[in-house]
Amino acid sequence: MTNQPIIKLHDGSIMPQLGLGVWKASHEDVQAAVTKALEIGYRSVDTAAIYKNEEGVGLALKSAAIPREKLFITTKLWNEDQAHPQQALETSLEKLQLDYVDLYLIHWPDPKQNRFVAAWRELIKLREQGLTRSIGVCNFHIPHLQRLLDETGVAPVINQIELHPLLQQRQLHAWNATHHIATESWSPLAQGGEGVFEQPLIHRLAEKYSKTPAQIVIRWHLDSGLIVIPKSVTPSRIRENFEVFDFKLEKDELSEIAKLDIGNRLGPDPDSF
Repeated sequence: MTNQPIIKLHDGSIMPQLGLGVWKASHEDVQAAVTKALEIGYRSVDTAAIYKNEEGVGLALKSAAIPREKLFITTKLWNEDQAHPQQALETSLEKLQLDYVDLYLIHWPDPKQNRFVAAWRELIKLREQGLTRSIGVCNFHIPHLQRLLDETGVAPVINQIELHPLLQQRQLHAWNATHHIATESWSPLAQGGEGVFEQPLIHRLAEKYSKTPAQIVIRWHLDSGLIVIPKSVTPSRIRENFEVFDFKLEKDELSEIAKLDIGNRLGPDPDSF
């Protein structure tokens, strides 16, 4: 890995604490974005089958000529594929041009379908087969996670959830930590900073540290022990989001940002989606 903070997962794997998210990026845009990110120093890329851009990610990875062991690649099992995870992962691997992914995630619990525990059992087998190094989940609430533990005895290494200063999910983050599950933030900038970048506190900290509001928010995630995957296809933003390793927020500043939490969920509710 490049000189950046890493997180050790409970299965012994390590991953960069900061990665590139590629949600909503087109095939063409994602290839250029991942190529630029790898040039800058990113080594973690987070995609998903439903994003329809795994092929672009794969082309960028192949052209970068970075040793496979220095990369950390995540993709996800979509809801409609919970009945056949192995077929879904093999399709993703073909598109990514990889023999394995570093992390495979159940994208949503989809509780109405009630297949996520069976799908989790299949992910355990996929890990044993070596098709993925680690397994985890996205958007799981505590009852969903508890079912996995109760019915399989295997805890996810990561729970990737919507998390930003306006939706901090502290109870879920704490529960994850108690069970040695890392918390990863999606939409970490609240979808382009909506309602966050305008906060006077964020502006004041940006001025203090000579950073942008986005860099302050990303640093808040890092200093809070979260894994964070800001999405961008703009080269200058991709670079800006990575230039956050030369400062840290103080404890009282983290406490001030904690007060911004208003429970403002921008994405779907995992209990009903």
